[in-house]
Amino acid sequence: MARTINGIDELKALVGEELGTSDWLEITQDRVNTFADATGDHQWIHVDPERAKDGPFGGTIAHGYLTMSLGPVLLPQVVTVTGFSMALNYGLDKLRFPSPVPVGSKLRLSAKLLAVDDVAGGVQTTYELTFQVEGSEKPACVALALYRWLV
Repeated sequence: MARTINGIDELKALVGEELGTSDWLEITQDRVNTFADATGDHQWIHVDPERAKDGPFGGTIAHGYLTMSLGPVLLPQVVTVTGFSMALNYGLDKLRFPSPVPVGSKLRLSAKLLAVDDVAGGVQTTYELTFQVEGSEKPACVALALYRWLV
């Protein structure tokens, strides 16, 4: 169940805290293929299961940017922010893909609130988002994601 944070003062009080972890989401070949169609990235390591069997990962893997793009699906399972007129995805300060996400694996997201900075019309938050593959020691993706919350 998502943690609810209401307004600027509650956000600022949580800086430095782990906010929680999402449910597991299975990464299917259909999801990978759909992402490939949307982005035009049809590299065989993602979309050709037969060829990928002999590749470095023993099968197809999700695109790194597909993994990151699951943030808007998984983050609301961790945290809901209220008390603002709107929110904007402001971008990323850092993005890394330390390990692959094999098709058929399960992925989840954990979030930590690193900073809340005043900006014109509201605040900007910095979340550390960590995407973990079930059973893997290394994270699949670590990102510093910026969101603007406008009053």
